[in-house]
Amino acid sequence: MQYVCKYTPVELLKGFDIETELLDFTVHDYELSDQYIHSNICSFSRSIIEGRLRESSKPIILTTCCDSVERVADVLKDLGQEVFTLNLPHNNNCCGVLLYKDELLRLIDFLENKLNKMFDIDKFYDSFNSNLDEIKGPYISIMGARMNLDLLELIKKESPLHIINNTCTGIRRVRRPPKSSNIDEIMTWYVNSLLSQIPCIRMSDISRRRVLVEDPNLCGIIFNTVSFCNFYTYEYSKLKSTLNIPILRIETDYTLNAFEQIRTRLNAFYENLMKKQRANEKKVSKIQSYYAGIDIGSTSTNVVIISNKKDIISFATVPTGAKVLESTEKALDEALSRGGIELKDIEKVVTTGYGRRRIDFREKDVTEITCHAKGAYFLNPRVRTVIDIGGQDSKVIRLDGRGNVVDFMMNDKCAAGTGRFIEMMAQSLQLSLEEMSILGLNWKEDINISSMCSVFAQSEVVSLIASEKKLEDIIHGINKSIALKIISMAKSQKLEKEYMMTGGVARNIGVVRAIEEKLGEKIIVPKEPDICGALGAALIASES
Repeated sequence: MQYVCKYTPVELLKGFDIETELLDFTVHDYELSDQYIHSNICSFSRSIIEGRLRESSKPIILTTCCDSVERVADVLKDLGQEVFTLNLPHNNNCCGVLLYKDELLRLIDFLENKLNKMFDIDKFYDSFNSNLDEIKGPYISIMGARMNLDLLELIKKESPLHIINNTCTGIRRVRRPPKSSNIDEIMTWYVNSLLSQIPCIRMSDISRRRVLVEDPNLCGIIFNTVSFCNFYTYEYSKLKSTLNIPILRIETDYTLNAFEQIRTRLNAFYENLMKKQRANEKKVSKIQSYYAGIDIGSTSTNVVIISNKKDIISFATVPTGAKVLESTEKALDEALSRGGIELKDIEKVVTTGYGRRRIDFREKDVTEITCHAKGAYFLNPRVRTVIDIGGQDSKVIRLDGRGNVVDFMMNDKCAAGTGRFIEMMAQSLQLSLEEMSILGLNWKEDINISSMCSVFAQSEVVSLIASEKKLEDIIHGINKSIALKIISMAKSQKLEKEYMMTGGVARNIGVVRAIEEKLGEKIIVPKEPDICGALGAALIASES
């Protein structure tokens, strides 16, 4: 039998020899479920329906923990699936205990009649897990909504520290009741134990959740939220404003579509977290040595070579194309040629960007978030906010007075506000990127591109062209929409000046001016904004 909630009486089911399975579907899409439930319902609920329609014929037991799960129960029942629903009280007072005890006794009666067997108290007692792992030493806690095993394994695999799963299903801790022959007494004790766990965020009293953040060994928190579910978002906001430890929020829709972006966020979070532990590790460089940073982005591959004195020796930029290794070799060869050095002269190579793990000869790979922060601070130590707009994503990175990453925001799997968005608009207007950069500066009519979606925005642009609007005015509207996307993404942060813009889009003067207008502040644009990430990677290579 499958279940989804930590308040499910798993041990009771074992008293009937029923094997239980915590439901954990990672789906590729919602083709089937969207025929039966609205797409704005929480992604976990949709994944239950999608997964069971594709591969599960087992009975499922659900609790009325929220409206979405209740809707799931209705859909599955209408589809003829075997569903048992428990009415879960949202508090653990005496009334809540009595209500849930009656539910469990109802479940026992149902199973005895259905299976034609009696509830086995001994098997019930034997099913309790008394061997709970105790973690000693520093660790990272995963909090928030439940996550699928694929994402949990990714977090553990990438983490330099031990991971503790403190999501709603990860903290299931139920004590064994004392021996008794009175089923009413046993169930009363059992229900008390179920409802006395560290509470789910949907319970009425969640004050005991504070124990999850009071451990002195807690080094950082990865806070998981699920698309179209706001319950845990409020807890994240409170923790973010009150705790002094690093917190990373991730949001998933139970598909694999955003895993690479999540991997980038995780790596940047881990890098920042571990920086203090490595602060005292220093190595002496040779008198004449060179270091290379390679940034393999979705649009371009950039290489920067620096000396041990942190002088920029040379750099090169080439289109990435479909063959990452070939573009990397080409960019590296160009940089070596311009610097008058050979590959054997390079002491260490650090890679960054989405293709960073494809390069075998790297010393290590570092996220572009850390690298852009490093490069920007090197170019101007007064910088406190970095706006990096690349080919397929955009980021806002906050720095402290030493150039360390304090916080960052990164766009989700959407092209809006990125270089790809500008390319799409340029194609619609039949302009080059250089023409797009300057034409919007001489606008007359203040046009708004209302849609944040690239596809819908492109349709708006086509309609504006058909309405004979001037190119300058349309481009200004496009630039404004990008600026609004960036400001909207960063609105939860307390941004500080000075501001620097990096990435290829920083060459677009119109976009820079539009963001400056929304910020009310000037933005520093490096002479070569494309290479800032590669520069940061080279600096990290020289220090590692």
